Amino acid sequence: MPRYKNKAGKDIPTKSGTKTNPKSQKEVPGQMLDKASKEIPTTSGTKSQIMMRLEKMVEESDIMHGAIRSVDMDEGVFGIAHSELIAKEDMQQLFEHDELGIAVIHTYIWYMYDTLMRGTELCNRFNFIAASRVNTTFITKNPTSVMNELVDRFMVAGDNTTPSLYFLPFNSGNGGHWVLVAMDLSRLMVYYLDSLPGDWSKYPSMKKTVDAEILKFRSKKNYRNRKDITWVRVQCPQQNNSIDCGFFVLRFMRDIIALNRIDIPKMVWNNNLGFILILSDMFY
Repeated sequence: MPRYKNKAGKDIPTKSGTKTNPKSQKEVPGQMLDKASKEIPTTSGTKSQIMMRLEKMVEESDIMHGAIRSVDMDEGVFGIAHSELIAKEDMQQLFEHDELGIAVIHTYIWYMYDTLMRGTELCNRFNFIAASRVNTTFITKNPTSVMNELVDRFMVAGDNTTPSLYFLPFNSGNGGHWVLVAMDLSRLMVYYLDSLPGDWSKYPSMKKTVDAEILKFRSKKNYRNRKDITWVRVQCPQQNNSIDCGFFVLRFMRDIIALNRIDIPKMVWNNNLGFILILSDMFY
């Protein structure tokens, strides 16, 4: 995630400190994950250094005095143009290692899109759904609106007849637990990734909404539903505290994109780098 300047949506540099190089982006699929895992140490000293850099960056900016940054995201990220406001409280979630809110989740998604996907074939294989539009709170208050949001998002990306994934970072409501739902509309597959034990049965309204809207979308496109929707519980790293779920959701999306995997194996990861890996992304 980049350093924020006065007009964040227009002049935020990438992690290299310069504008993104489209040529280098095309080298991403299949290569980044192993390289990143080898290069990023997991010692407490390294973690402290990263946190100190982040805290110093924020303290030196006017964001500590109430300034707010607006990150402007084009329609390629969430299907519609979107602006995310970043304030002091959002930055504190990072350097105080606190629970992540929607603003941080969305901004890191934009970062992944801009540095890993933009200008590459990955844009045809991976799509994002805004967590601010589909979550437990909104499903409870206005299920019809949420259903329409999902169908509209599916319709934006094209015919969806070839395998692709829609990432939905899903929050259980009121600042609750983050899980990742990854949907393959062409094969009627839904992957569920949770850094705590259990499966989608913990969130019946979420599963019901996702299932209904996949079928509704396919009906609007006149696609024949040959089978029921299959849900797969992916075995993924587990958090060892009560606050890291958002970091793990970001890490799950990052790794799947870097591996360029549409079909997610039941076991993908063999380490537990969630928090340190995401922080390292932001500053290296």
